Amino acid sequence: MPKIEKKVKKIAAIASVSVAVTIILFAYFMFREAPPFDDFVFFAFVIAISPTAVLGYIDYRWRKAVDERLPDLFRSIVQAQKTGMTLPRALEEAAKRDYGQLTSELKKMTVQISWGASFEEALLAFGRRVNTVLVQRTVPMIIEASRSGGHVEKVFDPMGKFIQTTLLLEKERKTQTRPYIAIIYVAFFVFLFTIVLLFKTFFVSVEGLPMLVTPVMSPLAMQRIFLHMTVIQGFFGGVVAGKMGEGTMNAGLKHSLVMMLFGYIVLRFFL
Repeated sequence: MPKIEKKVKKIAAIASVSVAVTIILFAYFMFREAPPFDDFVFFAFVIAISPTAVLGYIDYRWRKAVDERLPDLFRSIVQAQKTGMTLPRALEEAAKRDYGQLTSELKKMTVQISWGASFEEALLAFGRRVNTVLVQRTVPMIIEASRSGGHVEKVFDPMGKFIQTTLLLEKERKTQTRPYIAIIYVAFFVFLFTIVLLFKTFFVSVEGLPMLVTPVMSPLAMQRIFLHMTVIQGFFGGVVAGKMGEGTMNAGLKHSLVMMLFGYIVLRFFL
């Protein structure tokens, strides 16, 4: 997975929202209260959040791949330090190995050092580029270890174990929250099934029957109401799933997209 820069995310978000607003304005002036207006608004909303969801997921996968290789990098540095290498030299040797997504960032550090930047400047630039929680925690410790000198491997060895433990705890947390995310999806599917069942067996059956006070709502109006309810349920259900599973609401946009698109297809085919 490639790294997604913040600038790319902002440009994609602005462009997608602009396209979505244009579609909504077009639909408003062309259809107003007609049924196609709901379809235009729905797809405009999907277009607005899709780039953010996709790019956010790609960036999340990239950051996760970087964090997972940090323990291997620290073990390599410890071994190099035991042979008598300095810390900058140990990082240069580590950049020649394959650490997945982390390799390109290590090579950028070595290039900056070769151009005359100090080790601390290159390391701080590395922390700003990667900008994961674990990297932000470890970079100051590496800098302090470099300044103090001595047996630096005594710092990297427990640091690598700490990162490994943190990653294991994160995996365990995701494993524990996965059933709750599944419950959100099951609840959404039950919601769709209930809508289809009610519409097919109740609302359509009573269409046109005389009422004492108010007339029965038309099936077309009920379809529009059910579509609105499905979109709201799918969007907020996905946001909750992302917050529970990955700790951020932005991570839930991919769940929102899946549920909203699935709900839209079910309602269009079965109602």
